[in-house]
Amino acid sequence: MFRIFVLGGGVVFGMDVPAPRHQSAEPTGFASPARDYFDGGIDLNRHLIRDRTSTFLMRVAGDSMAGAGIASGDEIIVDRALTPRDGSVVVVVVEGELLIRRLSMHDGVTSLLTAPATAPSPAAAEVLFLTGEAAVWGVVTRCLHHV
Repeated sequence: MFRIFVLGGGVVFGMDVPAPRHQSAEPTGFASPARDYFDGGIDLNRHLIRDRTSTFLMRVAGDSMAGAGIASGDEIIVDRALTPRDGSVVVVVVEGELLIRRLSMHDGVTSLLTAPATAPSPAAAEVLFLTGEAAVWGVVTRCLHHV
């Protein structure tokens, strides 16, 4: 079974941190040509999140999506405002439990597929058909790996 734990919503990543500026009367070498282009710290919210009010960070537990590059311990960014499409990786609620699966919509049939790392082919993936008991909670937009 593949479980996801919600870490928090709204504000996902910290803040802008100004770069330290070294002021010295002594020459320390030539100035960097990139100095004129520096415009502050990196804001990960701006680069990774489309809508802060509907975006959540979740920690993954389980390896049923390891074949898709999402392993146990990774954090995923989930946007609840996005409309899921065929092929989207989604978080679904099945019998009160949050699961992560790849959404497949063909010929009017909607199914949820796992992507285990040990599967010899995509046909070996576990298939769960989306019924009235399951609901799409959000669409995964990014996966953050620990190095």
